[in-house]
Amino acid sequence: MKINTYKDKKTTSKHAAEKAREILIKAIDEDGEAVFIIATGNSQLDFLAELVKFNDIDWSKTKLYHLDEYVGIDETHKASFRKYIKENFISHVEKLKEVNLINGKNDPERECVKLNKKIASEDKVHAAFVGIGENGHLAFNEPPADFEEEDPFIIVELDDVSRKQQVKEGWFKTIEDVPKKAITMTVKQILKSENIICTVPGARKAEAVKNCLGDDEVSPNCPSSILKRHDKTSVFLDDDSAQLL
Repeated sequence: MKINTYKDKKTTSKHAAEKAREILIKAIDEDGEAVFIIATGNSQLDFLAELVKFNDIDWSKTKLYHLDEYVGIDETHKASFRKYIKENFISHVEKLKEVNLINGKNDPERECVKLNKKIASEDKVHAAFVGIGENGHLAFNEPPADFEEEDPFIIVELDDVSRKQQVKEGWFKTIEDVPKKAITMTVKQILKSENIICTVPGARKAEAVKNCLGDDEVSPNCPSSILKRHDKTSVFLDDDSAQLL
């Protein structure tokens, strides 16, 4: 794992996007396609805004998966991650070869079965673009996270820290409005990605960054600490998120 720190969120996101571009272009050149995983949330907005600016990525040779989605909310809800990805990424690039979005609305168990079969058919996943939650979660793998779960996608219970974060970020009015369950990509599946880009700007993430990345310990109680075991993880921080390291 390599940690990169820059002065502010925009600069951090720009450098993370440049690294993502490099990985995607190399994958397309060498394998004929690039399979990647995309995260959502406020911390990823500038990263995605920078990524879609590049005109030398052949998006028609890429396949998209996304990390997680709430159980029970429709795509029209402003907090829907499907809605987020369509509005902040898909609508800004040429048509992708394949888009695999998570539908948590109707039958989440069946959705997991479908997604597990689909991602298992991929020869490789070239990149995962992720963040770190305020409680240290990776995707919606809440502490204590299951590092040994073999299925690529599972249904999880969201803890109150995660649910309160969604309220603070403006996605829901009250914690009672936040769903209690989500479909998430598991830790083992994320770590199967050849490259991981973890973009974590903002002072609100400083404590989580310290707890997860500040020493050599890897613990399910700090789920994102597992990234230290992945040789090709590049972490992008700004001065605010890195202040406690």
